[in-house]
Amino acid sequence: MQTHEIRRRFLDHFERSGHTVVPSGSLISEDPTVLFTIAGMAPFKPYFLGQATPPFDRATSVQKCVRTLDIENVGITTRHNTFFQMAGNFSFGDYFKAGAIEHAWELVTGSIDDGNYGFDPERIWVTVFETDDEAIALWKDIAGLPDERIQRRGVEDNFWDMGVAGPCGPCSEIYYDRGPEFGVEGGPIADEERYLEIWNLVFMQDLRGDAGPKQGVPVLGPLPNQNIDTGLGVERVAFLLQGVDNVFETDLLRPIIGTAEKLSGRVYGTDHTDDVRFRVIADHIRSGTMLINDGVTPGNEGRSYVLRRLLRRTIRSARLLGVTEPVLPTLTAEVRDLMSESYPELTENYSRIERTVEKEEQTFLKTLASGTKLFESTAAQAKAQSSSTVTGESAFALHDTYGFPIDLTLEMASEAGLSVDTKGFTALMDEQRARARADAKARKGGFGDLSVYKELLDTGGPTEFTGYDELQSEAALRGLIADGKRVTSAAEGDIVEVILDRTPLYAESGGQESDAGVILGPNSSAEVLDVQKVSRKLWVHRVRVTDGELHEGESVLAKVDPEWRTGARQAHSGTHVVHAALRQVLGPEALQSGSYNKPGYLRLDFAWNSGLSTETRSEIEEVANLAVRKDLPVSVQYTSLPQARQLGALALFGETYDETVRIVEIGGPWSIELCGGTHVDHSSQIGPVSLIGESSIGSGVRRIEAAVGMEAFRSLAAERALVAELAGLLKVPAPEVPARVEQLVERLRSAEKELEKYRAAAVLASAGALADSAEQIGGVHLVAATAPDGVSGGDLRNLASDVRGRLAGKAGVVALFSASADAVSFVVACTPAAVDAGHRAGDLVKSFLPAIGGRGGGRSELAQGGGTDPAGIPAAIAALKGALES
Repeated sequence: MQTHEIRRRFLDHFERSGHTVVPSGSLISEDPTVLFTIAGMAPFKPYFLGQATPPFDRATSVQKCVRTLDIENVGITTRHNTFFQMAGNFSFGDYFKAGAIEHAWELVTGSIDDGNYGFDPERIWVTVFETDDEAIALWKDIAGLPDERIQRRGVEDNFWDMGVAGPCGPCSEIYYDRGPEFGVEGGPIADEERYLEIWNLVFMQDLRGDAGPKQGVPVLGPLPNQNIDTGLGVERVAFLLQGVDNVFETDLLRPIIGTAEKLSGRVYGTDHTDDVRFRVIADHIRSGTMLINDGVTPGNEGRSYVLRRLLRRTIRSARLLGVTEPVLPTLTAEVRDLMSESYPELTENYSRIERTVEKEEQTFLKTLASGTKLFESTAAQAKAQSSSTVTGESAFALHDTYGFPIDLTLEMASEAGLSVDTKGFTALMDEQRARARADAKARKGGFGDLSVYKELLDTGGPTEFTGYDELQSEAALRGLIADGKRVTSAAEGDIVEVILDRTPLYAESGGQESDAGVILGPNSSAEVLDVQKVSRKLWVHRVRVTDGELHEGESVLAKVDPEWRTGARQAHSGTHVVHAALRQVLGPEALQSGSYNKPGYLRLDFAWNSGLSTETRSEIEEVANLAVRKDLPVSVQYTSLPQARQLGALALFGETYDETVRIVEIGGPWSIELCGGTHVDHSSQIGPVSLIGESSIGSGVRRIEAAVGMEAFRSLAAERALVAELAGLLKVPAPEVPARVEQLVERLRSAEKELEKYRAAAVLASAGALADSAEQIGGVHLVAATAPDGVSGGDLRNLASDVRGRLAGKAGVVALFSASADAVSFVVACTPAAVDAGHRAGDLVKSFLPAIGGRGGGRSELAQGGGTDPAGIPAAIAALKGALES
């Protein structure tokens, strides 16, 4: 049974039994405590935590997940993937243990002809929490399982919580016996390789505090509603139903290994070390492709770093298999072909995916080249010290600072006849991981108390947003919140949160800043400072009471500042126009990955790997302004998300959409995006668009900024005034200003070159006088002086070297100092005869560093450094003389 079919059967099974099919959420987690979506229940977390009321009693999904905590084990074990699909069914106060067990047993053991998986029921084992007698009874009654195939396990194995205060409960895991050839008898408690877990049923029935049963702390009590959260590993079911030994030989991974075999000329299954590399390639390239598809780009921080590491481990594994040419584009194309049946957006986004991996591979190959040079230097140093070992610190620096993989270091060390201090390296890696875990733990905490908002949402329903049609609305003041608690009134000067039953004020979302405005009561007024959404349904207005008192339950008038809204509409529609212009000029892969707009200003981040030329920026600006001039119609329609995708509407990275979505079209198909923002009625109302900036904000991501409407007029007027002022100063017509400035710059460069020649000559001219000033100190000809004004840095070093040259044949020491207001530079140079006499420049500087508050050092012939106390130069010279005398 193919993996796509396993996935489809799961969703069909639960849809037939009344579950709402929920599409997979993004791999980019909305939870700030984690980088990626790591569990199938993640999109439903607000419902389980009571932060929002679920719109359905039961749901099902197949969620994309990425976990990389144990990335080093990928390929070594036969069932560990960084990307995996977690199928789940969820009940929110509907069915409980009996329903979950019935659904699972039917799907797992029911006949294939009836749409199930057809596992042999005689090979199914289950585990339950040690005190969960109810679950044991249900497994016996519903599935007919005998006592010997039901095993009790403790809190570490069969009790679930989120790691923070909130819901928890026992769980029951379903295992499949693969047979005696895979391990010993005795069930899951004896061998989890032979008895493979395929499904975990979580019975969410209790509430825990800051600590729970896993920390030896009893639960606080039962939950008001009992919930079900399950997770079936699609990849594990696939390798069992496909009759292969591990997940890497299933239909969605084995072909990637086949492609790697063709590229490398080696055969999978003939060498354990090579097999691990083949598995790493298959796993990592699929994970990397799926992450790029969801909007992640390679970089040096957070999820971008994880993606970079996945791609670079793929490249490194290919090179260890003997591949020298680029591999990522070929491998990602294979992933696209394999995965697009379930994720068709891979085909739509492939141009961007391909361009991203091509650039990353080019960058890493350069890193490999520089890392190789550094390794060779490290190896040479080890041999020079008669050591046969590359230190753990050196290996860790190669890995951590330069991105050089440890196994490549090990292989190169072996070729050089060296070993690597792997214990030292591992210790440093463990320290790094501990710091990362500590940081994650520090960020991970209890979820904010949203119960006050949930209460208002449950009792009064969602806020009705009226701002698409009107700028002021009469409303009922449903709630006042101060410091997270309900209050009945707010007086002048108070800053509180206001909940209305309806509002025209736009809440910040989709890159658009919230509206400015006021809320007027019968005897009061309040300035709106901010508007945010809670659970995407409740509008929360943060206000400052400017007059009188606001009271819960009274009727108010909510008003949007009309000038603000005009500017906001221009900026948001302008963002769509600039995005469409980008895609027209650069191609459809220049897809928006973030935006921000407010009256008069917009910025747009988009996937692109190189800076835009002046000509390209001008073309984008022209296309955008032509769209404004054409007075294109702006239309809005509501439809389902699948229908919107069929219409070609762009769904943007980082955005979450409901089942019913709002489509904004500007000029028909020219610009069609899913968007909840406020917009103009015709493109001419946007006004002029003036690009004011373009820059890189990370690997593969550019940012373009523009002024819109009156701000564009003001920006252009400021530039015009600047050009006019320059034309006046240069006494040329405005069109000739660039040529005139270029002439002046060239003349300035020529003058600076001439000055440099004169200055260098003046410096060298002083060398003779300094050499003549040498005095005999302790048998050494010493030149110790403050250099002429303006001599520092490289000039100071050149001057000291020239003076030393004039002392050739003598035991000579030259010490020159350069002083500024609050800093000292120095150079000490020794002639060969002085070095032979036992004087070392690097040692001599130590004698006077305290006098100038300095730091520095160097070799026997030359040392240099700096200090912070120019007044100490005379004392430094005296200390140097004392050192030579002694």
